[in-house]
Amino acid sequence: MELMLWMTVGFIIFGFVVLVSMKKNMENKLAFIKTNMENNIESTKGSTKLIVWWIVGTTVWGIVSMILIVGWFHKYYG
Repeated sequence: MELMLWMTVGFIIFGFVVLVSMKKNMENKLAFIKTNMENNIESTKGSTKLIVWWIVGTTVWGIVSMILIVGWFHKYYG
């Protein structure tokens, strides 16, 4: 197969593995934020930023994955 296909598949699989491995940690951080929302807002700021960046990273990974797939199909079938 072509190099672009392997790069696309590798990027998608590697990103998926990273996101799944970080999922439980982000769930724990979200639970911490929910339980300490009224008590101490300052202690939850760091966790909140991490969760937001995880969501941003997941979105970017998804968009780049779609672009790579469309690009591969365009190159292979276009």
